Amino acid sequence: MVLGFDKKVLQAAFHVPEDVIEEVLAGTEVPAIVHGVPKSTKKKKNNLWEMEAQFKKTVLGRGSYSFFDNQRNKKKSSKLFNVFQEKPDFENCNGWSTVINRKKLPALKGSQIGIYVVNLTKGSMMGPHWNPMATEIGIAIQGEGMVRVVCSNSGTGQGCKNMRFKVEEGDVFVVPRFHPMAQMAFNNNSFVFVGFSTTTKKHHPQYLTGRASVLRTLDRHILEASFNVANTTMHQILEAQGDSVILECTSCAEEEKRLMEEERRREEEEAKKKEEEERRKEEEEARKAEEEKREKEARKREEEEAKEKEEERKRQEEEARKREEEEAKRQEEEIRRRQEEEEARKRQEEQERERQEAEEARKREEEKEEEAAQREAEQARREEEEAEKRRQEEEEAKRREEARRRQQEEEAEREAEEARRRGEEEAAKRQQEEESQREAEEAETRRKQEEEESRKQEEESRRREEEAAREAERGRQEEAERQEEEAEEETEKRQEEETEEEEPGRHERILLKVA
Repeated sequence: MVLGFDKKVLQAAFHVPEDVIEEVLAGTEVPAIVHGVPKSTKKKKNNLWEMEAQFKKTVLGRGSYSFFDNQRNKKKSSKLFNVFQEKPDFENCNGWSTVINRKKLPALKGSQIGIYVVNLTKGSMMGPHWNPMATEIGIAIQGEGMVRVVCSNSGTGQGCKNMRFKVEEGDVFVVPRFHPMAQMAFNNNSFVFVGFSTTTKKHHPQYLTGRASVLRTLDRHILEASFNVANTTMHQILEAQGDSVILECTSCAEEEKRLMEEERRREEEEAKKKEEEERRKEEEEARKAEEEKREKEARKREEEEAKEKEEERKRQEEEARKREEEEAKRQEEEIRRRQEEEEARKRQEEQERERQEAEEARKREEEKEEEAAQREAEQARREEEEAEKRRQEEEEAKRREEARRRQQEEEAEREAEEARRRGEEEAAKRQQEEESQREAEEAETRRKQEEEESRKQEEESRRREEEAAREAERGRQEEAERQEEEAEEETEKRQEEETEEEEPGRHERILLKVA
């Protein structure tokens, strides 16, 4: 209940130097049970039960102890009570306070509601205190202030949290029962608030500091042992503060506001860090999922390649077995080999021609890069013509490929016919037909393989052309940027020359004016 307040508030409340507060804060790290009564004081041992009973009555509000008992203005009850026309229950240079009960305002009888008004001057504070019997509901009606609420031991186990907040005119704040609190005014303005309590019974607030401090009802030795401080330190804590209830606390509200803003910034930074951590975690999970997906695809491709290699191996073994079993096919294999070499030569020539065309296109692009920016329209037209030409060449290549494919089919048919005739001479008709069928299947397989190879070559040719076009476009952009930079440099140079030419004339005009 004491340590929940900040050092500056405690220093102002107890009216002691900072080193005393530091000693109290450092000395409270003691066990829950300590030896508190001196062995040599027999009288205090006998009065231990009396002190305990007195303290319980004081803290729980069932005793007669109250600082306000001797300072209330006992006037005759009236139907209406104007708090600003009545003499305050408590008043000093730091402010005043008035409690309105059912004696002052009979209309409160049976309502279980108590009312109070507090006026804090600039740089003052309602001393740290708590209500043992009621919950307080406050409404700020003038100025601004800071409110500090500390969790009691009964609240910490229920998720209670120490709080500080700024209030201004119209704001409502609630302080539960048993929760120590302190209200503070800023240095530049007073702070007035009216409050309601949930009971009209005798529930005098218990103050931690000043002449009305509840700590004064405890034995000094018990306090010294509980706070684990020296006798002189405890004497300063209890006796240094001569005021009560409303205390001077210069810049306490400003300090509380600064701490509140720091806590708010820390909470925002923690929330931001938490959000950033969650975002990084999501990105990491997405990255891992993408890597797992790529690994699965890679494994799948490896399996497919292995499967294709196995099929290729089996096919080669099957062909070797057929060559060994069918001696008569050696001549046909030789013919097919020559045809494949011819086709490979043609493909190589086709690739060479395409490479030359690509080289010519690259040279044309280099020539175009050297042209000025004003010929870009002509260059675009040429590019369109070249694109049309390439399209026509591609169509021509497709037509040639189709004619070659038909020629191959015809040659395959002729070869099948020749093989069938040779088979009729060497073997029975049925065996010759089976051999022709197998040859036709092999020719179809070769045709499909050749078509697939031709398609891959066309795709590779298109890819090279696209890369050449992108490289040409980058070259044009770089040339345009270079020309713009040269133009800017030329303009700056021309401006400098004009400035140098005008400089002598300007000096002559200045000399004439001086003369």
